[in-house]
Parts: sequence; structure tokens; C-alpha cells
Amino acid sequence: MKKEEKDKVNLGVNMNNKIEEIRGKANRCLNCKIKPCSKGCPLENDIPSFIGEVKKQNYQKAYEILTNTTFLPSICGRICPHMSQCMGSCIRGIKHEPVEIGKLEAFIGDWAIKENYSVEIKKANGKKIAVIGGGPSGLTCSAFLAREGFEVTIFEKYQTLGGILSHGIPEFRLEREILEKQIQKILELGIKVEYGKELGKNLELKELEKNFDVIYLALGANSSSKMKIEGENLEGVLGGNQLLENNLHPDYTNKKVAVIGGGNVAMDTARTIKKLGAKEVEVIYRRARKQMPAETKEIEEAEKEGITFRFQTNIIKILGNQKVEKIECIQTQLVKKEGELREVPVNVPNSNYLLDIDYVVMAVGSHTKPEMVKYLEKEQIQFSQRGYILVNENYQTTKQNIFAGGDVIGSKATVAWAARAGREAAKKIIKYCGM
Repeated sequence: MKKEEKDKVNLGVNMNNKIEEIRGKANRCLNCKIKPCSKGCPLENDIPSFIGEVKKQNYQKAYEILTNTTFLPSICGRICPHMSQCMGSCIRGIKHEPVEIGKLEAFIGDWAIKENYSVEIKKANGKKIAVIGGGPSGLTCSAFLAREGFEVTIFEKYQTLGGILSHGIPEFRLEREILEKQIQKILELGIKVEYGKELGKNLELKELEKNFDVIYLALGANSSSKMKIEGENLEGVLGGNQLLENNLHPDYTNKKVAVIGGGNVAMDTARTIKKLGAKEVEVIYRRARKQMPAETKEIEEAEKEGITFRFQTNIIKILGNQKVEKIECIQTQLVKKEGELREVPVNVPNSNYLLDIDYVVMAVGSHTKPEMVKYLEKEQIQFSQRGYILVNENYQTTKQNIFAGGDVIGSKATVAWAARAGREAAKKIIKYCGM
């Protein structure tokens, strides 16, 4: 048998094995009537129904069910914190392992791309929508609008779409080829893109208002928050969000790095820095491990890669002569407080100690870039005291024809929640336009 023929046979065998593996995972689903997994999903995907079609190997129908609520199955199936969302709500997980919902969703997303499945697009309705930002919120909003016959143009400041997916999540967590294929699948709905367009620089809100019926702001909020402690302005204090977005790192060789925070940005930053050659990387988190918002599998991967964790610890001061040299830490105890949903970390008196550190990375949250806030406020877009765009229940800003969603309005900082905001905003835009 020729090599080409052998390769084709092997490919077929591998694919058959993959299909059998997926069917095995799908067959574990109990098809619960109350659908707790769907309730645990930020996008409220109809999980039992799409898995039911996977059992029958009706993959196109499974894809159609998913596209009622999401256009990012290949992405969310891979990077969502499943154990704190859909899988964490799976009935199977009470006594056994939960159904691997993420892997099933990713399989259907990948299969739809491979087989070039499409969705029905309604006749053009003559309405034009400008979407500022091509991250998960902007992409999702664009997809749901384009499907309903709107003429959508995405304005993206970079030369690639994806937002945090491209400029925040490292490739070891999300392969660029998969991301590009998922984005291309969305653009096939007829969405236009103008790259290298940044609001307030070479793109003006007033001009967009003249040419579009509605504007959707999906700008993200990728400026790292600080802790407001002494020494934050020293050289060597870095922002996790900016490091991931710009991929501009110092030389970590033989350096000790402290990453402050417990979310996925902290995990992604710590793992990236370790892979770039840091001698020691330690994640410092003020609560207990079980309270970390990061996905469990990401914490476990970080541990496997040699990253250490210091729990119930606060950093209260950064010391150094112009550059970071040490950090002062203090132990915390967790106490219950009235009005708080979870235990609050309180500093333990006289438990202070010092650590030698070369770099401190802040990964304790993010907000809208100050220059963007200043620009939008001049355009009569109001912000909350916490630095998020103010919107009403319809995702409208203080200007009725301008909508906003995702991280820029303070949504929960995950891809699925940003996508949900984009989808729900699309529904409100459709209603606003009288469709």
C-alpha cells in the first residue's frame, strides 16, 4: 500500500476512534428534564438537547441547537471554567465524574468548521450596525445581528480579531489555528471588518453615528487594576492584563516573580512567565485555594509546571530603591461578615514577613483604559464610579443609539459572560431597530 493510501486509512481509523470516544462521553448524559447544566452555563446553551443529537451522530442538528445561543463552541468548549459552570452543575457529578460537556461542545464546533455547516441568514433589512471591538462580546453580537439581516461592520484596533482570545489567552491554552477558524466561521455570515481602527485615534464616534443606525461598544476592560499600596510605582511592578495583551515581557532569567491574584489572568500570566524562563514564580492569593476563581485544571497545570502558591496571604507593601527588591506580606484569616456571600480575608496582626522578589505582577482585576474613559465622557457616554460604562436594562448607554456590553460594562470577566452580553445586546438592538 502506498504511503498516501496508508495515511488516508490511518486518518479514517483515528476519526472513527474519535467519534466513538465522543459518543461514549455523550451517552453518559442523563438528559435531565430540569437541565441543571444549562442553568450553570452563562450562555444557557441547551446542553441535553445538543448532546442528544451527538448520541445519534446528528452533528449538524447539534450545531444548529448550539447556534441558538452561541457562535463560539470551539472556543468555549476549550477555555470556559466548566467545573464552576455547566459541568459543576451536572447531576452525574454528584456521585461520579460529570459529563465532559466542554469536550462535546468543542467537538461539535470543530466538526461544523470541518464540514462547513452554515446557518440560515435572513434577507437584508437595510439597517447598519458598527461594532467597536472584535473580542468575544463584539464577535457574538455581530454574529446574531448578521444572521437577522443586519449589515454589520466590526472596527478592530489590531490587525487580528479575537480581543482577549488573541491578546490575553496564551496559545498553550487556545491554539491560534482553532481561534482563527472559529472567527472565520463567524465572518462567513457576511460581516465586514476594518482593521487598525482605534476609537479616539483614527476612528471617531461622531462620524460613525452619521453612517450607522446603531453602534455597539465592545471595548473590553484590559487595564490592570492596582492594589493602592506603597511601592506600586517602582520599576518591576507589572500589569498581568497588559503583559498578556501586548506580549512585551522583561528578561525573567534567574528572576523571582510574584503574581498577585487568583483568577485565570493570574494563572495565564504565571504560566507564561514560567515558560519564559523565570527561576521562581509564586502566586499569592489572599483567600483559600478552594475560593480561587481560576479554573481548577489551570491551577493544576500551573502546579505541574513548577509554580508555587501562597494562600491566605496579602501583599501590603512593595520595597526597593527605584526597582522592586522585596515585598511585605501578611497572613490572613477568613471570617464571615454580614452581607457578604463568601468569607472575607482579614489581616492577622503581627504576621508580617518579607520576601525577596524581582518582579511583581498585578492580576487583581481590570478596568477600562483611562484615556478611553476620558474620550467617551467627552462624547456624553457616562461611566460608573468603578470605571464601567453605564447602561440600562437594554444595554443602552446614555445615548440611545449607542449600546455597550462585555467587560466594559462590568460583566463577569469570562469569555462566556462577555459573549452572553453580546448576544443579549444584539436582541435589544434588533428590537430598537423595529425588527
